[in-house]
Amino acid sequence: MKLLFSLSSAVALSLLALGATSNVVSAAESAYDRILRTGTIRAAYATYPPLLIKDSNTGKFSGLGFEVLELTAKKLGLKLQMTEEVSWGTMIEGLRTNRYDILACPVWANATRSRAAYFTRPLFYSVIHAYARTSDKRFDSDIKVLNDPKYKIATMDGEMAEMITQSDFPKAKRFSLPQMSDVPDMLMSIAMKKADVTFAEPNAVFYFEKHNPNALRDITPKRPLRIFPNVFMFNIGEDKLKSMLNTTLDEISNDGELDSIINKYEPFKGDYLRVAAPYQR
Repeated sequence: MKLLFSLSSAVALSLLALGATSNVVSAAESAYDRILRTGTIRAAYATYPPLLIKDSNTGKFSGLGFEVLELTAKKLGLKLQMTEEVSWGTMIEGLRTNRYDILACPVWANATRSRAAYFTRPLFYSVIHAYARTSDKRFDSDIKVLNDPKYKIATMDGEMAEMITQSDFPKAKRFSLPQMSDVPDMLMSIAMKKADVTFAEPNAVFYFEKHNPNALRDITPKRPLRIFPNVFMFNIGEDKLKSMLNTTLDEISNDGELDSIINKYEPFKGDYLRVAAPYQR
């Protein structure tokens, strides 16, 4: 029995060693290692002016997020390759399946996304307000009355308006738009009386009202419903990539280039909340 045990133990140890070796060989290449090996950052995008803009005629990219990421790649001696357009609800899946390395359009960091993704340091902060039709005064006295089945909130699958509705106004009905919709679609649903209220940042409404003047009104002007950091998002577990990106973004911030890009694309002065420098806090 002792000999049998020894032989069995030896076989088991050999198999474990083979398994360990196999795991090392077959381990998936990290995004960080692949980026350094190829010299290229693969970026997906969701169009969201002024953070990410794509010219429909030329296909050329611009926008606050695009310029910051392009500058980041340049400082690292890397190329930026724009790969595919994605929706807000599906973008994390593309990171997990290694179709791209990062999102070129900054997103809002939140608890739900943090379970599946990593974020860079904030570029700036956005405020979220509630919007209704200009003539609608029903929610002026107290936004909490919106938490009632007789009211309808415009949301989009996987987008922040849906999360705010679930958290703050669970009793309200929803006018739910599919993942491939966009924020202007939610705003239009209010203007067209398909829903009563939606939640968005002021710059989205600013661009919407260029084509739909005086259609909507901020019904929470004194206190925003949320304040979110705008960050670049990439796959969870990429600690080396996170360190490299944050170090570069700190450099861009400290030398004033980040603020120059924000000033260039800020729809109106004061729309974006700046990140205070550590030595100023």
